[in-house]
Amino acid sequence: MTGAMAAGAVVGLGLYVLARALFPARPGLAARMAALDAARRRDLAETQAAGRISPTLERVGGMRARVGGELVRLCEARGWRLRSVRADLALTERSLEAFLATKFLLPAAALLFIPLIVAYFAVLGLGSSVQIPAWLCVLFAVLFFFFPDMQLKQEAQARRQDFRHVVGAFLDLVSMNLAGGRGVPEALMTAANVGEGWAMHRIRDALANARITGQTPWQALGRLGDELDIAELRDLAGALALVADDGAQIRASLGARAASMRSRELSDLEGKAGERSQSMLVAQLFLCAGFLIFLAYPALMRVLAS
Repeated sequence: MTGAMAAGAVVGLGLYVLARALFPARPGLAARMAALDAARRRDLAETQAAGRISPTLERVGGMRARVGGELVRLCEARGWRLRSVRADLALTERSLEAFLATKFLLPAAALLFIPLIVAYFAVLGLGSSVQIPAWLCVLFAVLFFFFPDMQLKQEAQARRQDFRHVVGAFLDLVSMNLAGGRGVPEALMTAANVGEGWAMHRIRDALANARITGQTPWQALGRLGDELDIAELRDLAGALALVADDGAQIRASLGARAASMRSRELSDLEGKAGERSQSMLVAQLFLCAGFLIFLAYPALMRVLAS
């Protein structure tokens, strides 16, 4: 019964994939324009990186780059935006092509191990059945498919927390520059030039690009917040857009925002410290319970034997 159900599921999946391949969904105008812009940016990036990559690295990463490019084009043709994934990748400074290629190649490599596991089971004398090795490889393929997402989420969460900490310090610097008599654009750029680190570099680059392209600094900060999914930057851009002409009011607003961000960060740290204390307490309780079982086991066995 299990084999018949698995065979029926595989046949149904194959028919569905065949139908989707023969009759693909027609992408909309927005998806076509996004695919055109992405192809143009990709060609420009490849042209700029052609002189920096050695032939050895091109041979090593060629298949991964091709697979990632095909998957990106497939997502763009289907109209899949992947906004959260793109925000996390932009925050961790990784490419979408490499991420999608990893998600595809890891499960494919797990499925390729089915014949090896079958041969290993046959050598051990556990039978030549294909079902158990196939299910094991499918299980590992599913785990490998979601592993890049979990890794990306963890790394992005840590970097997003660091970025929020930098934004709080940036607000204090901007408030002090405003108190010194500078205007809002000058205060933002001066505050961005003070600090170092990857987060402050991203803010500095966004403000510099805004000056070159003729945009306002708060528009650049809002666009950076949308790109990295940082709510504090979007709120800061909205506040600057509303009260950009009133120096005293914006100075008080930035000071209040910085204080609230520090309070929130402090409460988060206290919550994490409490969680770690509870986990340590639970571990100590398990250790004490194991020690009591170790002490009581000989006496209990002596009583049961008598």
